[in-house]
Amino acid sequence: MTPLLQLHHLSKSYKKQVAIDDISLALPAGKIIGLLGSNGSGKTTLIKLINGLLQPDKGDVVINGYRPSIETKKIISYLPDTTYLREGMKIKDMLDLFDDFYEDFSREKAENLLKDLHLDDNEMLKNLSKGNKEKVQLVLVMARKAKLYILDEPIGGVDPAARDYILKTIINNYSEDASVIISTHLISDIEPILDEVIFLKEGKIILQGNADDIREEYGKSIDSVFREKYNG
Repeated sequence: MTPLLQLHHLSKSYKKQVAIDDISLALPAGKIIGLLGSNGSGKTTLIKLINGLLQPDKGDVVINGYRPSIETKKIISYLPDTTYLREGMKIKDMLDLFDDFYEDFSREKAENLLKDLHLDDNEMLKNLSKGNKEKVQLVLVMARKAKLYILDEPIGGVDPAARDYILKTIINNYSEDASVIISTHLISDIEPILDEVIFLKEGKIILQGNADDIREEYGKSIDSVFREKYNG
């Protein structure tokens, strides 16, 4: 089976600072993958390279057979780590926008998710808390039928009570021919849903593999392995 995402000797620097250092990997469809690393490890740069928002200095990104382009924007649903919603809009205005822009957007699914989260689509975005804005963004992203979902810190600003629901939303709203990449520092929260993990440190992959295999090899949780690798 052809991998859904392939990176071939990918490198990116900012002036003299190396952000991504000769990364190669292949990720399959049908998996939830944790992209894990401390601040400054290169996670967001890597995500932007996959999305075509940055150009690599060297190497290639291939998603479902395509290099980053209009074609990949049709199959990637991306949640950035900063808000992109316009404060003066209502939630339903954002639904209209996504409905017009993305052929694979399901308004019905979005409305059901909003209802589950007790969010009124007549509410103005500027009146929402930071956590509720993040929920709205996640709803918009997960209501698409994409091939690859890329979520940059999807639970960073929400209260612990909402995290379980959000993780269930992620699990229940991607198909078997799609994959989800979750970048986060809240490893213990997302560990139960991860199929694969990638540890990134100073722009290099220092550990990658099946989450269960890594737990068995090290005899401890992914969270504990992470602490050992980054604090040791």
